[in-house]
Amino acid sequence: MTAAPHPDDAPFAGLLVADLSRVLAGPLVGATLADLGARVIKVEQPGTGDGTRAWSPPASATGSTYFDSANRGKESVALDLGAPADLALARELIARADVVIENFRPGGATRLGLDRDALLAEHPGLVWCSITGYGAQPGGAGRAGYDFVLQAASGLMHITGDTEGPPTKAGVALVDVLTAKDALAGILAALLRRGRTGRGGLVEVALLSSIQAALVNQLQAVLGPIGAEAVPAGVAAEPRRAGSAHPSIVPYQLLETGDGPLAVAVGTDGQFRAFAALLGAPELAGDPRFATNPQRVAHREALVPLLEAALAAGTAAVWEQRMLAAGLVASRVRTIGEGLALAAEVGLDPVREVRGAAGVGRQLASPIRIDGVARTSTTAPPLLGEHDASVRAWLSQPAP
Repeated sequence: MTAAPHPDDAPFAGLLVADLSRVLAGPLVGATLADLGARVIKVEQPGTGDGTRAWSPPASATGSTYFDSANRGKESVALDLGAPADLALARELIARADVVIENFRPGGATRLGLDRDALLAEHPGLVWCSITGYGAQPGGAGRAGYDFVLQAASGLMHITGDTEGPPTKAGVALVDVLTAKDALAGILAALLRRGRTGRGGLVEVALLSSIQAALVNQLQAVLGPIGAEAVPAGVAAEPRRAGSAHPSIVPYQLLETGDGPLAVAVGTDGQFRAFAALLGAPELAGDPRFATNPQRVAHREALVPLLEAALAAGTAAVWEQRMLAAGLVASRVRTIGEGLALAAEVGLDPVREVRGAAGVGRQLASPIRIDGVARTSTTAPPLLGEHDASVRAWLSQPAP
C-alpha cells in the first residue's frame, strides 16, 4: 500500500465542508472532497447518526461497512437541530464553511431552521449543494428518493436483466453513486466560478436526472435521431432487456466458454476479423451475414451459437489470455475480490490503510490520481460524535 501524499499538496487544503447529508449520494461527495484535502465535518443526529450506521451486516466499529464506504476522512459532530443551542452551532458551521452538502427533502433544511436562501444571501461565497430525489418543483418535492425505486422509475431496471427474465436492479446503488459524481462536478464548477467572481451559489442535483443522464445512448434512442422528424418522448422504439448483450454492437456480451462466461467486446469489423481468426473460424468474417457490425446485429441469433461452439474448446481464463495477447478485449467474470487482485496486478495499487478512533482497516483508494498519486484520505470513518468536543469548542470561539 502506498503512503498518502503530503497534506500541504492536497488540492482542497483549507477548504471547509459542512456535510449535513446521510445515506450514500451526499456522503460520497463529502468523502471525495476529504480525499482531495478538504476538512469535512459531518453533522449527525445524536443517538442514531447517519442511518447507514445501522445497515449491517457486515458490521464495523462504526456500525457498518456500508457507512465506512462513504465517510472516511471526516469529523463527526452530533447536533440536535431541534435544540436552539445546537442549531446555532450548525448555523455557525455553515457560516464558516466553503461548501454545504445536504439531501433533505425540498424545504426540509428550512423547516429545521436552516433557511438555505437566507444563508446563501448572508454568505455569498458559500457553495450549497442540494441533492433530492425528483427535484424541488411541486410535482417532485413530495417524493422521497431511494436508489432502488429510482432504478425502476427511470427506466434503468426496464433494460436490466435477462431477455426473458424480470426487470433487475443493478448490483450496487448505482443511482446514488452516479448522482454523487454529478454533485461533485457541480460543486467543483461552482468553486471554480467563485475563484473568478467571489460568488458561490446553489448546486442542485436530482437522483432522477442523474440516472437518466447515465442512460445516455439508450435514452437517446427513445428521443429519436437528430435530423429526423421530432417524436414525443417514449414514442420511438423502447430499448428492451438484452441480458449482457449490447443493442448496437455484436459481439459485445457474455459468451459461454468451456467452463463459464467470457465478456467479449468486439467494437470494429477489423477486431471481428481478428477474433474469428483467433477462434480458428476465419470464414465467419467472410460470411455476408457477419461481415459488418450492422449485419452482425441483424443476425445475432445465428452468430452467437457459432462463436460459443468455438469457445467451448477452452476455458474462460485461457481465452482471456489469448485475446489479450492478440490485442483483443475480453475478461472472465471475476468476483469483487478477484477484481481487486486484478487492479493490484496491473499496478493500480487499489487498497489503502486507514486509521482512527474506530481502529485500523483497509479501504479502496480513490480513483482520482493527481501527479501520479491517488488522492485518498487515510483517516478512518469516524465514530458517532467522535469530534463533538473539538468541533463544539471551535465553533464556540470567534471565527478566525
